[in-house]
Amino acid sequence: MGAEREARACAAFYGTRGLAPTVLSCLRCLRHFAGSTAKRCKEKHLEEALQLTRVLSEGLQALGEAEARPLLRCVLAFQMEATSSCSSFQKLEQMVTQLAVGKEALLAQEVDTLLAGLALQGEVLSPEDLQSVSMFLEESSLGRQHWRQNLAPLLQCLASTLHRVLQGQPTPGSTWGYLVIKACLQVFQVLPKDVAPLVWSTSGRSETLQSLLGLLLEVAWGKALNKDTRLLAGTALSMLVNTAPEPQYGASAVLALFQLPSRAGTGELKFGELVVEVPPVLEPDGLEKLVLTRGLLTCCKMDILSCQLEGVPHKACLLLDMIFPAVCALTREQKDCHYYCFQACALWLQRLREGLAALWHLTGTRILAQDTELLQEVTQLLWNNAETPVEGVSEFIHSSFQLLLEIYHLECQHFQDQERPLYQQMLQRVVSMPWQIKARYVPLCAIVPYMGSQQVLDAYPDLPQHLLSCLSTNHLCPAAAEVYKVLVRQQCSEWRDGQRGTEVALAEQWALCWLPLLSQALCSPLPILQSNTANHLLTWTLRQLPATQALLASQFGGQDTMSLRAWVSVLKAQKSVAGALPLGEEALERLSRCLGTREEGVRLAALGLLCCSPNTNLPLSGTEVQLLREFLPLNLNCDSSSFRQLLQAAVRKALVRLRDSSLAQLRGKPPRRSGPGEGAEQLAQAVGFVEWLLQLSITSLSPGSNYQRKKTALLLLAAVLETCTDTWSPNRKKGQPPRTMATLLSYARQSGCWDFFSQPNLLALLSCLQDSTNEIRDLASELLVRYFPATFPEPIALALFQLAQDTLGSPRVQEAEAGAVLMKTILQKSDSGTMKSLSLEAEAALTLSSRGLCFTQHLLHMLQAQYKVACQDLLRAAATAPMHGAIAALRRCLLQVPEVAVSMQAAELVQSWQELLTCLVTTVRDITSLLLGALQSQQGPGADEQAAAPSFAEMGNAIGSLIMLGKAQGQEEEEGDSVLLSEEHNLILTCCWVSVKEIGLLLGGLAELLLSPALPAELGPLLPLPTLQMATRVFQEILLRCRHWGAVEGCSMGFTKFCAALLNHPDPELQAIPRAVLEQGLEALSGPRSSSITRRAAGFPMLFLCIVSGEAPAQARPLLTRCIQTLLTLAATALPQDWDQTLDLPQVCALHVLQTLVRGAGLGGAVLCHATPMMALALRGLGSPCWAMRNAAIQLFSALTSRLLGQPWSHRDGCPSEGLSLHAFLGQHPKLGAVLLGELKVATAPTSGGPRLHPALHAILTLLAQLQPGTDSPGSPSAPFLGPLLGLAESPIYAVRAMAAKALVPVVPPPQRCRLLLQLARQLPAAPREIRSHNAVHGHLLQMRALLGSATGAGGLSAEALHPVALQLEARGWLLTPAQRCPLVRATFLQVLALLPASFSPGFAQYIHDTISTELGSLLQGGKSGCAEPQVGSAILHQTMAHFLCSEAARLVDSERIAAVCSLLQQPNPDIQLAILSWVIAGEGGTCKEVENALGLTLLESLQSVLQERRDKEFLRLYLEALLHLYRDPSSWSQEASSKLQGSSRSCLEMLLHMVEAECPGPDLLFQALCAASLLLAHQCGDEDVALVERWCAALEECSRPAWSELLRLAAARSLQLAGADVVRRSLRAACPSLGPVALRLINMAIHLLQDEEQEVRHEASGFASLLRQSPAELLQDGCIFVQDNVGLQSLLELLLGEFGEHPETFNSLLQHIPILDLRRVVEELEANKAASLYKEDEPNIFAEPAILAKQLLPVLVQLLEKAPTGSPLHALALQWLEATGPGVLRDLQYCKHCWSQGTAVHWRMKELGCAKLHTALAVLLVRARLVAQVLRVLGESATTMPGLGYGSQELEQELELVQGLLVQHGLAPVPNQDNAPGELGPLLGTGSSRHAAV
Repeated sequence: MGAEREARACAAFYGTRGLAPTVLSCLRCLRHFAGSTAKRCKEKHLEEALQLTRVLSEGLQALGEAEARPLLRCVLAFQMEATSSCSSFQKLEQMVTQLAVGKEALLAQEVDTLLAGLALQGEVLSPEDLQSVSMFLEESSLGRQHWRQNLAPLLQCLASTLHRVLQGQPTPGSTWGYLVIKACLQVFQVLPKDVAPLVWSTSGRSETLQSLLGLLLEVAWGKALNKDTRLLAGTALSMLVNTAPEPQYGASAVLALFQLPSRAGTGELKFGELVVEVPPVLEPDGLEKLVLTRGLLTCCKMDILSCQLEGVPHKACLLLDMIFPAVCALTREQKDCHYYCFQACALWLQRLREGLAALWHLTGTRILAQDTELLQEVTQLLWNNAETPVEGVSEFIHSSFQLLLEIYHLECQHFQDQERPLYQQMLQRVVSMPWQIKARYVPLCAIVPYMGSQQVLDAYPDLPQHLLSCLSTNHLCPAAAEVYKVLVRQQCSEWRDGQRGTEVALAEQWALCWLPLLSQALCSPLPILQSNTANHLLTWTLRQLPATQALLASQFGGQDTMSLRAWVSVLKAQKSVAGALPLGEEALERLSRCLGTREEGVRLAALGLLCCSPNTNLPLSGTEVQLLREFLPLNLNCDSSSFRQLLQAAVRKALVRLRDSSLAQLRGKPPRRSGPGEGAEQLAQAVGFVEWLLQLSITSLSPGSNYQRKKTALLLLAAVLETCTDTWSPNRKKGQPPRTMATLLSYARQSGCWDFFSQPNLLALLSCLQDSTNEIRDLASELLVRYFPATFPEPIALALFQLAQDTLGSPRVQEAEAGAVLMKTILQKSDSGTMKSLSLEAEAALTLSSRGLCFTQHLLHMLQAQYKVACQDLLRAAATAPMHGAIAALRRCLLQVPEVAVSMQAAELVQSWQELLTCLVTTVRDITSLLLGALQSQQGPGADEQAAAPSFAEMGNAIGSLIMLGKAQGQEEEEGDSVLLSEEHNLILTCCWVSVKEIGLLLGGLAELLLSPALPAELGPLLPLPTLQMATRVFQEILLRCRHWGAVEGCSMGFTKFCAALLNHPDPELQAIPRAVLEQGLEALSGPRSSSITRRAAGFPMLFLCIVSGEAPAQARPLLTRCIQTLLTLAATALPQDWDQTLDLPQVCALHVLQTLVRGAGLGGAVLCHATPMMALALRGLGSPCWAMRNAAIQLFSALTSRLLGQPWSHRDGCPSEGLSLHAFLGQHPKLGAVLLGELKVATAPTSGGPRLHPALHAILTLLAQLQPGTDSPGSPSAPFLGPLLGLAESPIYAVRAMAAKALVPVVPPPQRCRLLLQLARQLPAAPREIRSHNAVHGHLLQMRALLGSATGAGGLSAEALHPVALQLEARGWLLTPAQRCPLVRATFLQVLALLPASFSPGFAQYIHDTISTELGSLLQGGKSGCAEPQVGSAILHQTMAHFLCSEAARLVDSERIAAVCSLLQQPNPDIQLAILSWVIAGEGGTCKEVENALGLTLLESLQSVLQERRDKEFLRLYLEALLHLYRDPSSWSQEASSKLQGSSRSCLEMLLHMVEAECPGPDLLFQALCAASLLLAHQCGDEDVALVERWCAALEECSRPAWSELLRLAAARSLQLAGADVVRRSLRAACPSLGPVALRLINMAIHLLQDEEQEVRHEASGFASLLRQSPAELLQDGCIFVQDNVGLQSLLELLLGEFGEHPETFNSLLQHIPILDLRRVVEELEANKAASLYKEDEPNIFAEPAILAKQLLPVLVQLLEKAPTGSPLHALALQWLEATGPGVLRDLQYCKHCWSQGTAVHWRMKELGCAKLHTALAVLLVRARLVAQVLRVLGESATTMPGLGYGSQELEQELELVQGLLVQHGLAPVPNQDNAPGELGPLLGTGSSRHAAV
């Protein structure tokens, strides 16, 4: 600590001088800088010190050198210790320079003195010294001057250091070698004139530099393992070349370097005047070429690269004749360095662009002329690798295309060449590629500036549609957006150059081309397309062309959801561009609708519009604040996690605006748009809104709230605390509070607001720590630790500690995990004083100097005590003291508390930590042995270990023995036979598996934490070698003896961290541990065994995966290579003649391990280097006679396919819609392509003995079918696949023919499809006598169908292009007739014809129709006469024919064809009927209303007969489903539809209701029957059918019960939407008063369903509420905007209040929703503190929130009472309710006062904080008490005289206020709100609002 010593000396020197205060302040800042670990803190302290040095500089100028020396020396010492950070070093350099003004010589002297001690003669430099050398060379002019004068000793030190590094080969993760190479590079770069004579002069030749050159060559040639180090060595060599005085000298040296690989290890290299021996290549990996090539391209001077080479016959230069061939070779080689190879390619083009003039002068001609081989090679190289999936390569390819076209353009200009065919060729190639290939858009962007926008669009007419498809695919979206931007930018440039008028005219020009695209995308039902268009295109367009806003807005005036979403997107984009956005009343009304709509995307967009602003200091308007206050309470319980995250982000933006605008007001700098006198109002509004949001969040954290509400509330609370407190987080780069935040906090607290850390808020968060979900617990703990005061109040800490200890002993995993979180939080929020008060173990209390050590010791003692109990009685331990809670607490406290990690590095505590950690590892080892041994009927840590895990039967017997043993020690219980596991079984299994999982996570995390930091060497490691070896054995024992996948997975995560920490540690002994385990595993795998391993221990393959995943990704991965090669060898071994199928063969085990390695996410693409041999092995394994071998091989093949192709982005019709093309796949894996092709050729080769099975064939075809078509280029690697695939059309196996047809699609480039289709069509037989093989005919038809199916999408073949194919098919029309005896062939032929509807002649189209009609007609006649001959495949044929007729009727909209389809539907043939019904349900009719109307009428006409016949439940279900689909839109019901049911509607309705009421048809049919009944009821039921309506209502009530299945509840909700709104409206008419009770029941049911736990059910119920909000006239005019669930609930309550307020049943129906809970029983159960069972009974509806709903109903009930006239029936009902309820409410209030006014146990008080039942009971009690008070107030004296009521309304309200105050103190009730209580929902959105403001 030289800097600290100098700081003390400096402080002592200036202590009594005039500069002392400033100097001491500066020293204090520098010390804080040196002591901080977070970068933000360092920067902050250093900036303060820099400001002080500017003040000190003037004072130092007046002093002498002796007075200035101490301060300069001190700052230089800090600078020397800051060499690891460039920014810090630069700041300190500024400070030194500032202080040394006028004393530069003194500074130079001090720098010389400081650096002289670094490079002593021949000494080895440490990594820290090397950093200092590099930093002073790079950033300090005086440092460079020093090293220039001391160059020789510096070079000697560098050579000695590099020699030592190469001898010792430090750890893979070490940076020592990299730093010494970097220092060499900087010497050559910074001091070239000083280095040059040492290299190029005979007299000045340096032996030291010659030695250094040899060492650099050794590094580059593979002596160093680290890839980055080798690449840097290449750059250093290139920089040394740059020191050449003449370009020819440098070129000669480079030429010699290029010739080295061919003579490695022989001869000498002459580099200038230096001569070194050629180093041997240790392991030729091709990287040595890359090292040299990339180094030269990175920094070699252009005159060296472009000068003519000596001794070469033609005019050759390095760049064209040496480096380019090397680059091509590198990109072709399959090495693990694709990124750097393509970086070299891009660099080559960049250097070519720089040196064009010199190269033209050298060659005298064009470099990239059209017919040159160089241009062809460059373009082929780029196209071949355009789809490389390696991260980062696509950017290089992109820049390479741009550079290539730029160079081509410059050459054409220079040589005045007007013919530029490269552009057209490249564009044609782009157009010919499928739109799914991302690589096509890169060259397209590059072409546009050279060809012009119009020429590109003319040549590529499908581009807009393709852009839409790309925007709906995330990984293609950025490329599509870039194409759009490039084109629009080019168009604007062309239009402006053409002087086409104003910005409005430009916008109109833009609209002609792009407005349809954006309109379609913004109104798309696909959320991804809509959001991507808004985010990537819309804002950019408005920024480029502001005048487009009006054109866009005019497109979205509709009231449908999509129009609203698009409209909001346009407004939001406009606001982000222009700032404030003034909206009129109509626009605000529309915005309110958007905020209340059901679609989350629309609501979020509207919220984003409210909250966003281009300037953060722009305040929120009053309208924005009001809308937010209405919106937020309604959206707290949303299901979607992404909605919650986006909601938090939007609210955070609003809070930042409120904060920053308030600070601006307080600083006296209000925003420009603020008017005079608005400042105080805006401040009050901002403070009030934040306070309201704080209370809303805290109130929503009650345990009685559901998960969704609590999670949203915590996110909002986090946003408030992050934005509006002054808590500074050192580790965060953004989101820090402003420096003046204290001013705003002071202002808000003076107003009585923003008491963020009050007791109620603390108790609310503490209740969340007991939640059953990890997300709630962890987020609450994070908020407490990060924002709340440093320590908990002592009583709370003590109570929490006791609660944590109790919950750690719970057998329930969630409760034990909650206890672990509690322990961690207590540790972080306690000080030494609190620790003394905790009841810690005696030994732990002795270490109070370290809270972390003290606390951890206590937890370890607890774990040891639990282990002792488990040794005696595992059953009792599992029930009362399971160990997983204590282990989880230890893991969290040791690994997740930063203070503990700091404590471990304190010198005085290292020994204590060593002892504790050793004891901990020993304890968990014993626990592991005990638990795993117990499951094998072995006890104790010394039990013999089995080689494999026990079977299920063995585990069952062992657990049974433990249970009997435990019961023998306790009481005997009756035992009965049960299929299910008993409670005792589950207790023991949970204890074992969860404990084992936690042990694995703990040990892995400890190794990761303790082996990575650089602790002082003299203190010794915290985890000594024996301890680590013990932990290794624990991991091995778990992975080899454990069967539970959850435990294996958790242990694997820990073991991976463990191995990574060991393999990257500098100690070779530690590195050897994972290697030894790997060797043991491989030996065990290949050796004989007596039991099955991979079947019985899921962890065995994971053992290998964990070890090899721990290797550093930047290294060569020798362990992975060794492991895979061994496994490949083992798996390829021939099977023994007599294997035992009960045992796992070594070959099978090897395949399973290989599969695990391939699937391992941690290995990434590293396994792809071995993909070819693994694929060959898997394909061979598929033909093995052993079933286990085949099973393992197919799993390995599946894993390899997923790894090679990546996961499919999306699917369309079962085929991947985007992905890797076959061309690119074969380019990346040429050897693998050869393997696949070889297998295909073998499978299609003719055999003498008839057809043979090829087990691998189907797998290969499946792999090929998942690829995409490639480009049409000569010599394409996919061309050889075509012949074998076409040959497979004749395969006798149907599955092979079908898969071969799918595999053919990627092999045929789009331009060749039409030719191949014509070829296949000609191969079809023209007459029956020409058939050689039905299989061949069927195969060719399947291939045609696949090719046509892939070509009919976007950019497919046109009808004209397919006309020749259609002519050939017309000539073979007989294949559709009965003359073709195979129904499957006829069906496939018809499917092919269906894909060419517009290409046939009218006569042939009629022929198809007549043939089908004749066939189906004869079928119906044959069916009636009973003469039909059954045929295999005939049903498929008839269904295909029916589908064809339906599709043609919809396409042609022909009345005769539609009538024919309807006639078929009425015929009795089940195949045809089912086909038509399935066609209808699938929605294949599209938008053809004529077909839908006709079919709907047909279904209605036959409905009665179908219901009476009931021939088949499945048919009836499909029939009703089709009927509902056709009449899904209420407007589709017509008068004609009613007439079809005339006379039968009532009987149909009765039959459907009887089916629902009395039969048990199954949930699916019941769903359709209830919905169909509702449809008929809505359209056919008159006012006289009240009895039917009541029956229907009763059926709905039965189906809506929470106990019924989700499907039936959904049916009830949908039925409400179908018919309920109409019934309610009819009840409001004077003619139908009898329907009033039914309407109330329906509304009551809707309120229930709006609380359902299934979102879809709630959405359907909100549809019912949405229909009631709007009048029928509005529905017909604009359609219905379906509202969000909570808005729908509000509207139903308003409807009850407004329309049914006088109805006497309304009051009682609402009271049904307020539950009656037994408070005393809940409290007694809580106090009893019974032992928890393992599982808690699930609530029937976990989404429902009775307390929240009760608070919402209270104001409605009160208003009902107040509106009712005196003496009304409602008052009588209220009096009855008061008589029944009032006394019990008063008793419960007295009980509350008794319980919580006395000094109850603090521990119980903490437990009650997390009790959801108690919170709900108390909240409901308060609501009931308030309602009783209101009833007393409204009814007056008639109520107070009632027996059991001794209170008037005022007395009761006072009592209620007292009780609520007591509950608030204990965190059991929210703080009473004076205005607009946040727990209650505000007014309905968009109703009665008159707003006009800027949004």
